[in-house]
Amino acid sequence: MKHIIFLGDGMSDYPVARLGGKTPLQAARKPHMDRIAREGTCGLLRTIEDDVAPGSGAANLAVMGYDPRQVLQGRGVLEAASMGVDIRPNEIAMRCNLICLVDGKIKNHSAGHITSEESEEIIKTIEAELGSVAGHFYAGVSYRHLFVGVDLDPRLDCAPPHDYPGESAEAHWIKPKTPEAKATADLLNDLTRRSWAILKDHPINRKRMAAGKDPGNSIWLWSPGRRPKMWTFPERFGVSGTVISAVDLIRGIGVYAGLKTVRVPGATGLYNTNYEGKADACLKALETDDFCYVHVEAPDEAGHDGNLELKIKTIEDLDARLIGRVLEGIERQGLEAVVAVLPDHPTPVETRIHARDAVPFAIRDPRRKGDSVTQYDEVSCAKGSFGLLHGDSFIRQVFGK
Repeated sequence: MKHIIFLGDGMSDYPVARLGGKTPLQAARKPHMDRIAREGTCGLLRTIEDDVAPGSGAANLAVMGYDPRQVLQGRGVLEAASMGVDIRPNEIAMRCNLICLVDGKIKNHSAGHITSEESEEIIKTIEAELGSVAGHFYAGVSYRHLFVGVDLDPRLDCAPPHDYPGESAEAHWIKPKTPEAKATADLLNDLTRRSWAILKDHPINRKRMAAGKDPGNSIWLWSPGRRPKMWTFPERFGVSGTVISAVDLIRGIGVYAGLKTVRVPGATGLYNTNYEGKADACLKALETDDFCYVHVEAPDEAGHDGNLELKIKTIEDLDARLIGRVLEGIERQGLEAVVAVLPDHPTPVETRIHARDAVPFAIRDPRRKGDSVTQYDEVSCAKGSFGLLHGDSFIRQVFGK
């Protein structure tokens, strides 16, 4: 039996007045998700408990059956694993965003979705100017990069930049959680402040501004942690598997979970990602593996941008160009497969930040009779026979454990 999870990051939402009180999932045309719900069994999954900060790291760990309170050491260390950067016991890893500041305020968390090629040049400059015995910078994908600090204290209160658009950067400086961490917080805030002068007239930013694009004129350090210890999918479920994502965070979770990771050409993490390429990579992985986790970041980015029309489009593209292509492929090959679809958390277009509400899921298992749900969305799945699940209940249902 094969097992596939389709994860639309940030795909769920709240009712939107412009949609007549419907959510984007309710408004979108998504026949393949609806088919999974109609032929399967539905419910809601609480991926972010009350004592966990809402975020894709914690939520995707929860979907995979991990307790983020026990294993989540920050996004940076997970992304480091995906990038092949080994974190030693005396080191911490942090996400390093390239962001756009205007008059000292956070315009956006992504430097206008700067390209990987552009941001690599900027990070090279940051490393040359600010990299030292205290830490080093590594280029990642688009605006998502990595800082690894040596002999620093991870007990820090850091602000995710996507949560504070339009607000003062200095109002959200890193704060120490303990007196011992003050020196680390001061050092990291100083690095951010020093990046402003370095990046103000960087050639890449001059070109972007001349083209009417947002510059990447500040680094933003957040989500610190040390290397985690996690059980693997082969150990717990006895399965081999592959993670397919454009995002280092998700690939890093895959590395620690003992899963292979696949980099699909043209996978961007945005609305223009290579949906067909991800579908084909999934079908290829299933030739040898038992399990495939296919993650699509695009709905989350549309939610952070507050772009309702784009969010609906990303849901429809995920359905038609990826899920439909995979379903057709496994049927053509005669594969028996458990197929599940869900988001990791809501990213409502009207708030533009992650929310902790339970997310809708549907699991189509050829060995199991479905329930009465006929559509895939927040309201319909709440009526499913699974009810509200917590912890590792969802992943156990996927594997029939």
